[in-house]
Amino acid sequence: MSDNSYNPNNFQNDSQEHANDTNRAGSNFDDAPKNYQDAKKMFPDTDGRRPISFGRKQNKHLKNQEAAFRPTDFHVADFSPADGHNQSFKNPKDVSDLKRNGYKKNKKSSGRPKKKGSKLKLLAKISAWSITIFALGLLAAMAVFFTYAAGAPKITEAQLASENSMQIFDSQGSLIYSGSQQERDYADQSEIPESLMHAVVSIEDRRFYKHHGVDVYRTIGALFSDIKGKLTGHSTGLQGGSTLTQQLVKLSVFSTKASDQTLKRKAQEAWLALKVERNFSKNQILTFYINKVNMGNGIYGMKTAAEYYFGKNLNQLDLSQLAILAGIPRSPVYYDPYTYPNYLKVRRNDVLAGEVAMKYITQAQADKAMAEPVQQGLIPKVEQTENSVSSNLTVNAYAQSVLSEVRKLGYNPTKDGLKIYTAMNSKMQKRLYTVLNGGTGVPWLNGIQAAATVVNPKNGRVLAQVGGRNVTGMFSLNRAVQTNRSSGSTAKPLVDYGPAIEYLNWPTYRTVQDTQYKYPGTNISVHDFDGTFLGNMTMRKAIVISRNIPAIRTLMEVGMTRSSEFLNKLGINIKASQLTGSSAIGIDVSTEQEAAAFSAFANGGTYYKPEYVEKIVTSDGVTHSYEPSGTRAMKTSTAFMMTNIMEGVPKYNGSAPGAEISGLYQAGKSGIVGYADSANQPSGAESDVWFTGYTKNLAASFWVGYDQPNATGNYIPNASESSMPERAYRDFMLTAMQGYDNTDWTAPNTVQKVVKGSVTEYEVKGASWSNGGLPNAYSSSSSSSSKTIIVTPSLSSSSSSLSSSSDSLSSSSSSASSAASSSSSTQTP
Repeated sequence: MSDNSYNPNNFQNDSQEHANDTNRAGSNFDDAPKNYQDAKKMFPDTDGRRPISFGRKQNKHLKNQEAAFRPTDFHVADFSPADGHNQSFKNPKDVSDLKRNGYKKNKKSSGRPKKKGSKLKLLAKISAWSITIFALGLLAAMAVFFTYAAGAPKITEAQLASENSMQIFDSQGSLIYSGSQQERDYADQSEIPESLMHAVVSIEDRRFYKHHGVDVYRTIGALFSDIKGKLTGHSTGLQGGSTLTQQLVKLSVFSTKASDQTLKRKAQEAWLALKVERNFSKNQILTFYINKVNMGNGIYGMKTAAEYYFGKNLNQLDLSQLAILAGIPRSPVYYDPYTYPNYLKVRRNDVLAGEVAMKYITQAQADKAMAEPVQQGLIPKVEQTENSVSSNLTVNAYAQSVLSEVRKLGYNPTKDGLKIYTAMNSKMQKRLYTVLNGGTGVPWLNGIQAAATVVNPKNGRVLAQVGGRNVTGMFSLNRAVQTNRSSGSTAKPLVDYGPAIEYLNWPTYRTVQDTQYKYPGTNISVHDFDGTFLGNMTMRKAIVISRNIPAIRTLMEVGMTRSSEFLNKLGINIKASQLTGSSAIGIDVSTEQEAAAFSAFANGGTYYKPEYVEKIVTSDGVTHSYEPSGTRAMKTSTAFMMTNIMEGVPKYNGSAPGAEISGLYQAGKSGIVGYADSANQPSGAESDVWFTGYTKNLAASFWVGYDQPNATGNYIPNASESSMPERAYRDFMLTAMQGYDNTDWTAPNTVQKVVKGSVTEYEVKGASWSNGGLPNAYSSSSSSSSKTIIVTPSLSSSSSSLSSSSDSLSSSSSSASSAASSSSSTQTP
């Protein structure tokens, strides 16, 4: 047997040897005898496999033993080949000694307690990574902040001190309307009581005197609030955290809309606040703020509010009243002293409690002020609106239309401190208001209403607008833009004859029929007011004397699709499916729409959407200009031929004799709407009366009627049907046209003149058209009266200046036959 073979005696000797040198054997397992290193020689019966588990886990039946494994515990008597793998160590905890001596177990261990040093290392790593991430985040945030700050607008002392209310100016730059009930009275720093400053600071920014424009504590708090809001789904944008200085910056150069409270805007706001703090003292900043804030009811600035609400100067107000002024700016609507006094009381008490907390006043002073009713000393509201600059009734309708357009442009006129410059001609506006309110002799019926819009045909700018008669309050009903009243026959050039010339190339002398007719697909007969039929006539005559049946027949030949297309190009959005036979003699439209549509006839066929705003200056000092943009609505030939025909309407033998102005080159169309037989109104009564007329420089549309036309007695008698809108148009144009060139329209090169008898007619050059199988109107016996139509006004020159001497209505002679038809002076729907 070799030295390395198993021998109990050898094993025992080795044990004894190592028992004498326990430290060496225990500290270095490699120095142990070879039979310790060779498992097969240690355990030949199990082919080197360990007879017991040497894992870190203790055997269940030995788990309470605590003796450590020592080489001296191995004795021959305790282990023999006969026992084999049934033999086990007396103490399985000795496995730890085997591991220290180089023994490697095959099974993965688990459940061993971690060392304290490992936990500290892990914590150190986490801390290091957290600090690194925080530092990188901070650097990124700083980079974003300074990037945004670089694009911040400039802020000046003038902006900080400027009034924040919306203002509207006319075309000459004169103020015509202000969002403020009263012109702001600016308070110098010496006029502001220290107690008011204390009240403002106590409720708005208690750390005002400690920060430098940005309050880090409030900002962090607001940030957590914003994060919470986003997580809960109730976020309304970046909120809170704003100091008084930041609020001042926002009111001076930024929008106050919630949607504009972006991270970029907040960064710029903070940057500018820091700049303001470097350039102005705390008391100067407070002075700017106190003079700028919205105090409700169209009032800006606390000095103006003191005069408006209490009729006193700031230094005359008591503690309660000063607290009221300090509390209103947070929500001028809900803290309105007139509307929500209970809400205001809670707010006032919060201000007083804040002053106590800041030790500005004693609790006894606060209690006394809280006991005072919030409406004590308050001036009744009815006394406030009598002489306010926001109650300029002359511009009521125009201001409404301006604000509507401003909103469509994306602004908030109630909050953004806008300066809005419009196209209003103030002289025309005042004249129009005077005419519609009975100042010129128009025979207005008792209780009748009226509206009008005046447009510049060359660019679509609205020059004047009045929305009603005898208006008593601002922002009342603007009838000038209502589209729920029928236009009557003013629709005929737009729905019927304009499309006929545009798409069918009808000449002005094309034959149309005034014979018995029923609406297509019905048994409903169509009649004119006189119940007669005039037979064949020219299109010119049918328009000038406004016959209904020819208009409906024309629409049927044009077709609903073409008519709808023509209307849409003129800004009147009516689908083909919405048009019926009766649309030929009336559609729902507004004076604003008609003035703009007829302007396209006046300027040669270009449609301009009616616009009021020329430019807007925002609170940051940036000017936004708005230029009109026209689109081709019809051919120049269509515009000229329709105008040439409608020049005969405002004549003594046309359908609008009351609109005639001697010597003025003008054209237009009248419109009357009657009642249905079931309306139980007198025979011949009318519900709506219109006249829309134009020159090359002005287009004006007038409507007259009752707000409740079906009420008993609310009808327009036939005898006065033409006098009101036509006379109103005439009285207005006599003054409005002063200073404008007075020239007639000239035919474009696409149109050629055709003389029919003594009448000058026009046709599209080289165009083919159909007379519909009808006889020539000039050769028909039924059309003899057509030769009496006035084609061109009799003037001494083609260009003249309209003088005030044309103020009287006259019957000028005509170049045509002096024999007028019996129906030439009548007006029909």
